[in-house]
Amino acid sequence: MNMLSRKAMDRLFTFFCIASTALAIIPLGSMLYTIFVKGFSVISIDFLTKLPTPAREAGGGFGNAIQGSFIVVGIASIIGIPLGIGAGMYLAEFPNSRLSRIVSFTADVLTGVPSIITGIFAYLLIVLRFGGFSALAGGVALATMMIPFIVRTTEEAMKLVPAELREASLALGAPRWKTSLAVVLSTARFGIITGVLLTIARIAGETAPLLFTAFNNRFWFDGVMNPVATLPVMIYTYAISPFEDWHAQAWGSALVLVAMILVLNIGIKLAAGRRW
Repeated sequence: MNMLSRKAMDRLFTFFCIASTALAIIPLGSMLYTIFVKGFSVISIDFLTKLPTPAREAGGGFGNAIQGSFIVVGIASIIGIPLGIGAGMYLAEFPNSRLSRIVSFTADVLTGVPSIITGIFAYLLIVLRFGGFSALAGGVALATMMIPFIVRTTEEAMKLVPAELREASLALGAPRWKTSLAVVLSTARFGIITGVLLTIARIAGETAPLLFTAFNNRFWFDGVMNPVATLPVMIYTYAISPFEDWHAQAWGSALVLVAMILVLNIGIKLAAGRRW
């Protein structure tokens, strides 16, 4: 292949990469633009801090749903993050054990399970057993979705740590558990944090599991064993309603949800010492 042909191929592949990037960005940009244009006019202090009002009544907000989303995602994170990281560490450090193969297969299966199934699982496990919808049930449903993704991202992040670091730590007399925690996990922390953030961003917008578990509540949070409002469920409820003012509030809530996920990602990246 002569020099002219190489330059032509290089330009062709460069154009293909740029075009592919543009095709991926255009739908995302269009979605964000639509949400911003339709939702920004609704955003106000009252919208962010007050309770919803009845249909066709002016004012009101989604303060309880914002509060509830933080609580349910927080419960899911408390349950799912330690379990997911612990299981991922085990898979990375003991890949050939029988338990590792079982955990790996289970994580693969759970990754492909539809979110509504996890909602039914939490409904049977928590709602029916305790006799009512609750924030705890919603957190369990979302945690069930979180765990397999965190397991996989933790495992892959730890596998990228050079084997020489493990060997050096063991050669200095550090026990296996301390090497895993202080050396391997510490080195892989940025990859693990990224995986956790992506998982939180994914579950924060889930609606189907919460319809079966946390359900909804038009008032402020009053206990983990009681129903609680969340942004995805409120958006769904308002979007399918026949009222135009509720549709506008649904767009505003969608903007708030997107902004929360963006702020969460930026804030934790900066707190972890990452730079763009």
